[in-house]
Amino acid sequence: PVNVGFSGGEKKRAEMVQMGILDPKFAVLDETDSGLDIDALRIVGEGINTIMRQPGKGVLLITHYQRLLDYVKPDFVHVLAAGRIVKTGGPELALQLEEEGYEAVAA
Repeated sequence: PVNVGFSGGEKKRAEMVQMGILDPKFAVLDETDSGLDIDALRIVGEGINTIMRQPGKGVLLITHYQRLLDYVKPDFVHVLAAGRIVKTGGPELALQLEEEGYEAVAA
């Protein structure tokens, strides 16, 4: 087994190393910020930026919380409801979600 006995932050950092080794052109990162303390979140964010902000690379970053976006600046933010994109914007849309709540923004 891989990552046995690691903390959540250690597992996420190991995943960033694995992503760097695999060197994908596109990565789907689902809830990458789950279970991370602020220091681990910063390290993971830096890893995402270093690996995926290179020419010819793309990342779909899925999160429920704006806090990861303090470290990873998205080109676009999409709000999903019932399996459809109901609103699209820039990083400011994530801040609006945090301030107003999902229902207000998705309506």
